[in-house]
Amino acid sequence: MADPDSVPDLTALVECRHLSFGYGERLVLDDISLTVPRGKVTALMGASGGGKTTMLRLIGGQVRAQQGEMLFDGNDVGKLDQDRLYTARRRMGMLFQFGALFADLSVYENVAFPLREHTTLPEDMIRDIVLMKLEAVGVRGARDLMPSEVSGGMNRRVALARAIALDPDLIMYDEPFSGLDPISLGTAARLVRQLNDTLGITSLVVSHEIPETFRMSDQVIVLANGRIAAQGTPEQVRESSDPLVYQFVHALGDGPVQFQYPGPAVAQDFSGGLA
Repeated sequence: MADPDSVPDLTALVECRHLSFGYGERLVLDDISLTVPRGKVTALMGASGGGKTTMLRLIGGQVRAQQGEMLFDGNDVGKLDQDRLYTARRRMGMLFQFGALFADLSVYENVAFPLREHTTLPEDMIRDIVLMKLEAVGVRGARDLMPSEVSGGMNRRVALARAIALDPDLIMYDEPFSGLDPISLGTAARLVRQLNDTLGITSLVVSHEIPETFRMSDQVIVLANGRIAAQGTPEQVRESSDPLVYQFVHALGDGPVQFQYPGPAVAQDFSGGLA
């Protein structure tokens, strides 16, 4: 009989198995196992420095697991050669924090860029695809503007159009709501949900914005201290009795996550300074 750990979960597009990774001597992820179900919106949450963005980098192959496996559609990303890794990446879309549009390219040219880079489509077909993607996120009328000429919320929507230009199977969002006003934030969250369901894709969202993220997600995973502190539906995570998860979900100042960075006692520092 096959080892269950050696058989890919066919319901998961991304599967992380007993994965550990660190920078230097600092262990960021410690024996993590999780799944990102196909066709669903999964939120990856937790305090700053908990390894959320590192998880996205592991999926994309920018860094490789030091132990364990990171599977994308059943293939261990860490063991792919360059050609197969680039092939896998073409099935992934990425919305970077604050959009990361090319400042010297127009809105239209930003969305056309991945199509020109990764396909041999004729320009008339690229034009149709770009306009369709911009229409899907509500900014087709801004196609001739430069990134400096659009608002923060529109910038994020243009970046989302670029992320879906190649019709990826997976879209990863790194803090897609940072710096947005309440209206733009709500619009962005609805777009994530609508595009996921309309295009039949899988979404992995790194976010600290609890109300909107919980509202749009099918699954929430909370990382803390290098491990999974909670995993389940938004309601299950909201009702967690884990002290760290409770502090995070309810934005409490007192709890396992301390305000003060660890250091010598105050009396020791001040008495030493007066000596």
